[in-house]
Amino acid sequence: MSSELTSTDLTFQPRARLLQLLGDELIGSPRLAVFELVKNAYDADADSVQVTIRDIDQSEATIVVSDDGIGMTLATIRDIWLIPGHDHRERQRKAGLRTEKKRLPLGEKGLGRFAAHKLGDEISLVTKASNSLECFLSIDWAHVVRQGALSDVTVNVRERKPQVFKGSSTGTILTISKLRQKWTRGDIRRLHRQITSISSPFSRRADEFSAQLVVPDHPSWLDDIPDTMDLLRRAPWYYRFNFHRGQFDWHYRFRSIPSIKVQSRKVDKTSEPLLVFPSDIQPDDTPKRRKSVVADPTISAGIGRVRGRLYVFDRDKEVLARQSENRLIESLLDEHGGVRVYRDGIRVYNYGERDDDWLRLDLSRVNDPSVRISRNIVIGAIELDLEDSTALREKTNREGFVENDAFRRFRAIVRGALTPLESERKLDKDKIRRITSSARAPETSPINVAIGQLRRVARRHKLEIEFEPLIKKIERHYQEFRDTMVRAGSTTIGITLVFHEVEQGVRNLCDMIESQSSTTTLRRRARDLTDLLAAFTDLARRGERKENSLNELIRRVRDINRIRFSKHQIDLHAPVLDADAPQHKATFVFGNALGALNNLIDNAVYWLQVRWQQQSSLRKIYININLDLDKGPAVVVADNGPGLEDEPNEVTRPFFSRRPEGMGLGLYYASMVMEMGDGNLTFPRSKDADVPDEFDGAVVALIFPVNRSHK
Repeated sequence: MSSELTSTDLTFQPRARLLQLLGDELIGSPRLAVFELVKNAYDADADSVQVTIRDIDQSEATIVVSDDGIGMTLATIRDIWLIPGHDHRERQRKAGLRTEKKRLPLGEKGLGRFAAHKLGDEISLVTKASNSLECFLSIDWAHVVRQGALSDVTVNVRERKPQVFKGSSTGTILTISKLRQKWTRGDIRRLHRQITSISSPFSRRADEFSAQLVVPDHPSWLDDIPDTMDLLRRAPWYYRFNFHRGQFDWHYRFRSIPSIKVQSRKVDKTSEPLLVFPSDIQPDDTPKRRKSVVADPTISAGIGRVRGRLYVFDRDKEVLARQSENRLIESLLDEHGGVRVYRDGIRVYNYGERDDDWLRLDLSRVNDPSVRISRNIVIGAIELDLEDSTALREKTNREGFVENDAFRRFRAIVRGALTPLESERKLDKDKIRRITSSARAPETSPINVAIGQLRRVARRHKLEIEFEPLIKKIERHYQEFRDTMVRAGSTTIGITLVFHEVEQGVRNLCDMIESQSSTTTLRRRARDLTDLLAAFTDLARRGERKENSLNELIRRVRDINRIRFSKHQIDLHAPVLDADAPQHKATFVFGNALGALNNLIDNAVYWLQVRWQQQSSLRKIYININLDLDKGPAVVVADNGPGLEDEPNEVTRPFFSRRPEGMGLGLYYASMVMEMGDGNLTFPRSKDADVPDEFDGAVVALIFPVNRSHK
């Protein structure tokens, strides 16, 4: 018995409710829906768009979106507007076809107009194009959904003599009724913030397109909204950058704060290498690829030029108290804090919103609170060119870009570009803190007070059971460290620095509990604090101070880094390791000195990659022993990297680093090691340290005490 196979061609038969779902499910919130309709006005070449919410307290409330754009003809409505997913905007973008106002369309999926259905169940549309009749249509979505198949739905469009857009005027008015939600004063103020933020305040195109929100029944709801630009001009820190084709330019400015005597200053850099977080570009799950620390031109493929402007504030209570309108500043930061993204001067939602941390600023600040900036102290804008950023595609739900490889590279560029801002800001912020914070002697009371506060905060947030063991551990490690430092006869400055960092760490933990950070994050921060104390305690008591060979110290650090030198193609010059080199000794704790010397090597390896990104064969490190420096025998480390751009007293401060992923503890640790052994960490001139001319980068010396050294 044979069986007969048949073949049948079938067609998709979408239900009418699909149109409602396109608006209801793809658009995240009513405010975002309004924002999407405003963007449509931009694509229509409008100069301005007005959103009016009428009869807001009544069941007959309406939302009216009116613009002065090019409008639509009957043919446009029939062939484009009524076809979901029409790709005419996408084709226009890909072809680079600009409008009369030189705009490329923001829309590309043909779905933005369905945002209206997120807001209400009925819409009416009046539109007029140049030299055309006025068109009018209305849609009742409850009726549409009842029709069943989408093919059964008809929309009546009437052409008429102009009644709204008379004369040569053109545009579109969309009225939405039977609203799905009641709009409160808070909703209106948040909507105002979003609508007015659609145009970048910094873009040259910003004046070409403006959006306005009007609430006739409650005009006072929009009163007392501060002038954002006026308040931004009061930010102590201003920073802008430009990254294009591998070239990085940036400008930093610190404005003096009233009654705080810290001098204003500016820094300008051009054609600098852009240092990036290697893990941002090449995740850890790609071990075979050598991770780069510098962004090359290929990182911008499909992204184009990236520009940024950021205003950074100081929310320290004592600093804020010295500024006028400090409450307005705090309110501004609470409402607008974050970094937005603009393309062709128009905002890409939802970057910069309260619940968005696309740059991971808050996480970075948790891990490094003394250096990193968080969203609640910065207001910034990143700008892209639509024509060049084709690899960055917006999500269908209009909540940012698709998180593809291009987006990860874009984020890496911006995160790397913020590093100079954070480094320069720390220099000025530390000067401010030294003035506003009373000088403290190296004693325990401030830390004990901070720990007491931590206990009270944990109790208030009902976390005492979980965090009491961690608090006790912090106390125990602190007591051990204090006792060990005292027994070791460590100098006052060393104790003071560590005590200060511990106190700051405890207070930051308090702030994190108050801001309701996750329990996992709190536990990690508490463990970081105990680990820091344990590390410094170990530093203070590890090993025996005795006579050791400086030659062997250098040999050991070479052996530890032999594979690393080979991997990064670094040529090591160490005359002291030659067979006939004289032997030198000094008294020190071998393990501590080895750690300090290895930190100097680590810095050299990193910065050699920055200067010689492509020409890796030119990377060189020099290590030798010098007996001619003033205070004793010295192990000198030099390289041919870019050199130090900061003063020695700054680079040896804890948590100061110009490396994107640097903790800023390497040189601080090395300085502590030498200080505790009655030695010194210095930065001599190349000639004074007898360093060959080819090593024209950084020169650092570990100087051991003369009275404990022997040749």
